[in-house]
Amino acid sequence: MRRITASIVTATLLLGIGTAKAATAPTTHPTHPATTTGHDRQLREATPKPIQFRHGNIDWLPQLAAEAGWPPKTWRKLGQIILRESGGCPARRGGDKVDKNCNVTGHDGSNHRSDTGLLQINGVNYDKTRNKWALVCTANIACSQEPLLEPLTNLRAGLALFKAAGWDPWTPSTWGG
Repeated sequence: MRRITASIVTATLLLGIGTAKAATAPTTHPTHPATTTGHDRQLREATPKPIQFRHGNIDWLPQLAAEAGWPPKTWRKLGQIILRESGGCPARRGGDKVDKNCNVTGHDGSNHRSDTGLLQINGVNYDKTRNKWALVCTANIACSQEPLLEPLTNLRAGLALFKAAGWDPWTPSTWGG
């Protein structure tokens, strides 16, 4: 009987149907609340490291795109647009020149300063003084430029535009002019 039970347990574990758990003896002494537990270590290790934005690098995209609600099937195109629009630098405004660490180093003299953040969201999409139907504002995401300099907010604004118009907001052939 033991052989059959051991065989079933082994087969179950090999097939991934069950999991084995080691029994732990109860502690006989009280622990101090400040003592670090294994659970605390797991939480610290699971906490994502702060993102280091660098020009031309979008390794962070899956993490933030998922958090903003972008479907994984859009990430490749989304990454291409981010690289084209901002180089992956979240604090970039239209015409900003940046170094490899995304620090703004100057301006190219262009007149498109309302373009903002990773996806270069244009002021017509967030500023109700320019467009009373500004989608990003009416969706309660941002009604001014400053919040769109935050990467997650910018990606959420971009998602609202994407849901309304697909990739058209980032397709030069669809821009009026």
